[in-house]
Amino acid sequence: MPDIHIERSHTLGIEAARAVARQWMQKVERDYGLACSYDEGERRDVAQFTRPGIDGSVEVTADSFRLRATLGLLYASFSDQIEQRLQRNLDELLGTSEADDDAYNDKDWL
Repeated sequence: MPDIHIERSHTLGIEAARAVARQWMQKVERDYGLACSYDEGERRDVAQFTRPGIDGSVEVTADSFRLRATLGLLYASFSDQIEQRLQRNLDELLGTSEADDDAYNDKDWL
């Protein structure tokens, strides 16, 4: 099964990072139908996400985001595109990338 690992450093602090993580969760719940849960910790939070064919988590700290996802067979052939989309979504929320328009509707495969 293909695995996706994305890590981003930031200087937001834990409270602002939590806000970004919650925005990301709302976006993927709405746009991709992922079921999400969020557990706050003292120094580290963990957001879990799932739907048939994809399971993963985002670890949120005061200075980093670590996303890990495992794709099932249905999504395996799209792993590069899914990883790029997840990176782009996170970077947009962190304000570290320029938004670019997609020429296709990626909601069909994630």
